[in-house]
Amino acid sequence: MKVRLIRNATLLITINEQTLLIDPMLGHRGALGKFPWIDDIRENPLTNLPFDDYELQRIIEQTDAVLLTHLHPDHWDPKAQEIIPKNIPIYCQPEDALVVEQVGFKNVISVEKKIDFNGIEIFKTDGKHGLGEIGELMGKVSGYILRYKKESLYITGDTIWCEDVINTIDEFKPTFIIVNGGGAKFNIGEHVTMNTSDVGKLLEYYPNKIAIVHLETVSPALESRQDIVKFLSDNNITDKVIIPNDGEEFMNK
Repeated sequence: MKVRLIRNATLLITINEQTLLIDPMLGHRGALGKFPWIDDIRENPLTNLPFDDYELQRIIEQTDAVLLTHLHPDHWDPKAQEIIPKNIPIYCQPEDALVVEQVGFKNVISVEKKIDFNGIEIFKTDGKHGLGEIGELMGKVSGYILRYKKESLYITGDTIWCEDVINTIDEFKPTFIIVNGGGAKFNIGEHVTMNTSDVGKLLEYYPNKIAIVHLETVSPALESRQDIVKFLSDNNITDKVIIPNDGEEFMNK
């Protein structure tokens, strides 16, 4: 199992010689413009991809399938929709399948609960992209468990710490967790991705290592890598967390 962070929540995961591209946001810096419900006027994404167009094309060519947690533009942007081949398998939550098909993709597979992809078990998990009004506005989101033999990777997706996450850990007992962090917050309600307080609760509950992504790339994400490092250091839990840089391969086992 190999995992590389591209940027934000975009991951390249290789399992059983199959390569999955997770939540591709592939456009250049500023391509998405200003996000709604926030005073920050910076154009998103805030950073460029950590490689050139040649490397991007190489990644697309080696991708066997795409896995989408939801369709917010920092997880499925127009550039990804443009350059990913229309016949590639796209796995997504059932609520999103028709929208993906409407932009021309021919092989869209809804993950109702579990699906097998060339020997890899893919389980859809639940989450909460915020609570109250902002949770309603953000809509339905999912995470995924990827299981192959004795290894199981939990991709939380855009969720806060909640019963859905606890239930997933209890049921699947994942060997590694990738958290969408940054404590993203809009002008409405509270945070919509895990902040350091949530990470602390997760680490109290979960015995193994985690990685934190979804950092420093979109304007609603308020906590930087440095903020998280300080929190981990202050709480003496740095040895349990990986905070990969954009472009970095952080798992190879």
